[in-house]
Amino acid sequence: MILTRYERMIARRYLLPRKGEGFVFVIAGVSLFAVMLGVAALIIVMSVMNGFRAELIEKVVGLNGHAVIQGYGSRLDDWQPIVAQARRTPGVTQALPLIEQPLMATHEGRVEAILLRGLELPDIRNNALIRDHVVAGSLDSLRSDGNTVAIGSRLAQLLGLSVGSSITIISPQGRTTAFGTVPRIVDYQVGAIFEVGLYDYDKAYVLMPMQEAQNFLMYGDSVGMVEVNTTDADRVSDILAPLQASLASRAVISDWRSLNSALFQALQVERVAMFVILSIIVLVAVFNIGSSLAMLGRMKAHDIAILRTMGAARSSVLRIFVTLGVTIGILGIVSGLGVGELFLYFRQGIVDGVQALSGQNYWNPEVRILTQLPSKTDPTEVMAIVAVALVLSFLATLLPAWKAARTDPVQVLRYE
Repeated sequence: MILTRYERMIARRYLLPRKGEGFVFVIAGVSLFAVMLGVAALIIVMSVMNGFRAELIEKVVGLNGHAVIQGYGSRLDDWQPIVAQARRTPGVTQALPLIEQPLMATHEGRVEAILLRGLELPDIRNNALIRDHVVAGSLDSLRSDGNTVAIGSRLAQLLGLSVGSSITIISPQGRTTAFGTVPRIVDYQVGAIFEVGLYDYDKAYVLMPMQEAQNFLMYGDSVGMVEVNTTDADRVSDILAPLQASLASRAVISDWRSLNSALFQALQVERVAMFVILSIIVLVAVFNIGSSLAMLGRMKAHDIAILRTMGAARSSVLRIFVTLGVTIGILGIVSGLGVGELFLYFRQGIVDGVQALSGQNYWNPEVRILTQLPSKTDPTEVMAIVAVALVLSFLATLLPAWKAARTDPVQVLRYE
């Protein structure tokens, strides 16, 4: 919107408080503050939701792959040809045999449910999510012919374990005797403790070399499934479609979306709902801009009438008031961007500080899944938030600006 010199001068004077106009200035300040809070809240919530989704995808895919090939009956006996065929499939970057079995573990009277995961030794050491998050011990301590395992940090805390401690793993599939099946109970040494940041994994996962897992579970040469990674996680279904067709009679392929569909669908619904709810906060904030402009128009009716008698067009008055409202909105938006990014930068410290002051655990990883508050700012979403706030600010100015422009100089100045 292009303003003339005198229109810019008048708009600038109306933005600054004058004697007797303090209340209008306070209302305008409240409007600016409300827009700032609304924009900041939108950016913070959407960034946290995006970060939550990104962290979940990274950690879930990092440990479970983009898809898994599971045999009927949860066992793959002739798995070598399947691995070879998967690796030849265009778009597949990795195919790893593995065993995954829910069991029980105990140490000094404490008992916890675990998820035993057997992998080839090089696959354990080459998994970046595990390798880069070892907090104690070393993955080099694991041996194919040894009795050493790697466990999650939360499981170590729950059972009171440290590197070098002994963990007893119990499997119900044991030797069959005349009196029934005797469970297998084997002691293993903790060689490494890792923390990937996903509570359910850190409290349950026990990593073991494939050969030892096969011996312990009496799988022979069989495996439980084949983990597959592709060049594009979002196109995993299309990439593995030819493989699914050829394995239809022997195995089923489940990708990361289907394995975690309920969780990611809930996140998507919550993300949309939060955007709509917080946009209403911005809408309420811009109504304050309209209210402050309406009050300013009534207080400046005498000035407007004089401007009109001096030759100012209604369009000039309209532009002045629209400029005032949009300026307040822009200042609120810029302030909101700064506050939002500042909060996100210090987010974990703020959460820890609030917890310390209140004595409450507001970020319990058992409930929140992740051990820390995540964040990922999407520039496209930020631009959308700015555009929505700017458009609403503009629309809120139209009615009070139109009323100010229709001020009748005769009615206002008739008794002057």
